[in-house]
Amino acid sequence: MRNVEQIPHFLKYMGAKRDILAEIDEAVRSLNVDSTCFCDLFAGTSVVSYAMSDMYDVISNDIQAYSSVFARTYFADFSRYTDHPVLVGDILKQAESHKEELDKLLATLGNVLRHTEYMSFEDFEKCEYWQQGLINSSLEGNYILFTKFYSGTYWSLEQCQWIDSIRKVADACDDPDLKDAIMSSLIFAMSYSSQSTGHFAQFRKITERNYMDILSYRRRPIPDMFARKLTEILSVIVNSGSHNKVATTMDYVDCLNKIPRNAIVYADPPYSNVHYSRFYHAVETLVKYDYPKIKYTGRYRSDRHQSPFDQKTAVKVAFRNLFAGVINAGAHLVLSYSDNGMLTPDEIMELAGEMFGDTYDSDIFEKDYSHMKMGRSDEYKMDVKELLITFKRR
Repeated sequence: MRNVEQIPHFLKYMGAKRDILAEIDEAVRSLNVDSTCFCDLFAGTSVVSYAMSDMYDVISNDIQAYSSVFARTYFADFSRYTDHPVLVGDILKQAESHKEELDKLLATLGNVLRHTEYMSFEDFEKCEYWQQGLINSSLEGNYILFTKFYSGTYWSLEQCQWIDSIRKVADACDDPDLKDAIMSSLIFAMSYSSQSTGHFAQFRKITERNYMDILSYRRRPIPDMFARKLTEILSVIVNSGSHNKVATTMDYVDCLNKIPRNAIVYADPPYSNVHYSRFYHAVETLVKYDYPKIKYTGRYRSDRHQSPFDQKTAVKVAFRNLFAGVINAGAHLVLSYSDNGMLTPDEIMELAGEMFGDTYDSDIFEKDYSHMKMGRSDEYKMDVKELLITFKRR
């Protein structure tokens, strides 16, 4: 397994598995099966896919499109790029050209309100609401989605202009690997410049008490953060051709129908009633860049996916479908779950017993784990037990 310290980080992510990669590797090895394929069924940030890609052919699957961008970035070989400062500088120069076009377009609206380094609460509030109102303006143009839809929300107008501008450069890139690296670096910059609490479920409300803190995030420079991450990616990610690696964006049932027999399936389904598409809708919109219909204060995509694993009325059926897919594929399973999930460990094992019968052997590994709550309550982290349950086909 790859050294976790050498795996670039792309996104603040709830339930990320970076901190338990060693335990996942231990659970996979405990199966002791002669398998050449590893399927990361709910890949998320794709960090598990990448960690395992030096030992197996890997299928990195997630129904969210941004996950495949991360996977393809991890699976690429950037050793052919050597003059990183020149390449990154050229990308930013191209982006700046589009940003200047957006400046001219915005100027047609009259007095453009932008954040300054120091501003009073009254000026800050006026600026925020003006920028939020751009969504209802007559502003039209090329690569203007974030400038129009998200200014004054998770990011400032200035930051949104850079997001749109770098996104345009990504689309113009002839090398698909480099395009994915640009996108992953941009998502990193978006994640760590957002004024929200680490996700995009809701941007923070403006108060006189918190406005200086929000302003500090408005000052974070997208180009600098992007440049540092892209330089890291180009410097660190080098892959040999010894293992096949593919990224897919299928429903988990469809993916299980396509994996080879005797594959090892790693399944990390959602644990709670929190839909990941609500927390990461802005990243999905960046990748699709499809000017979606949006709704609610958080400006969510109207077509966002809702997993059955997040729904109390559907979760048992979802698990049965997961187990059935593993059985039909003649595969082995390593299941990640939490002891405070939608189902209890006993309920999961009861369902597994019904489905697997005596054709699979099971084992349970436990790991004390601090689950990132991403600002959903007064506590930043919540101590849970991460369960790794293995099911080995006899």
